[in-house]
Amino acid sequence: MLPLDYFLFLQIILFLFITPGTPRIVIISYAMNYGTKNCIWIALGDITANLIQATLVIFFIDSFIANNGEILNILKWFGIAYLFYLSYDIYKSRPKKFNKKTLKPKTLFSFFKDGFIVAGTSPKAWIFFPLIFPQFINFNENYISQFLILITTYMMLDFLSLIGYAILAKKLLNWINANPRVISSISAFVLILIAIFIGFTQNY
Repeated sequence: MLPLDYFLFLQIILFLFITPGTPRIVIISYAMNYGTKNCIWIALGDITANLIQATLVIFFIDSFIANNGEILNILKWFGIAYLFYLSYDIYKSRPKKFNKKTLKPKTLFSFFKDGFIVAGTSPKAWIFFPLIFPQFINFNENYISQFLILITTYMMLDFLSLIGYAILAKKLLNWINANPRVISSISAFVLILIAIFIGFTQNY
């Protein structure tokens, strides 16, 4: 069975992934300095960290909120507040400019490690998974299969968006620097609309 409001989940993560946040700016920089192929390992490190984060969060949360609508409702409103905060943060953020420079050679494991650390130490990721994922899982059904669908979707789209940024690194960086607020403004506005939609439609 599909998770709750699966297509709404798709919209949220798509707008998160097209926004030039820290992982995407980092991968643009690495692509310009080390080449696109090496960025595959950065992306793999990123999604590996996300898989660990989501797994720890969901299976830890389950012991507390299974069959407990009140806790799910509390998480829902925290999730809505987080989406509002995220939209504000995205709107206010300005991507840093990177200058191409000579860097020391790196191993494939080093690229993987860099991607893993960037994603694994991101406070936003640790907030996103406990506040957003439970909104789309029915814990009264087979929540493991729902979780697998959500995390697989998340990892695939995250990986593809990172590689897309790496492939188009130079063009994207020039465009982002010239239009720092366009994508951010659109993404922020849509996230606000999604937060309002969740507030009015999701009840436990």
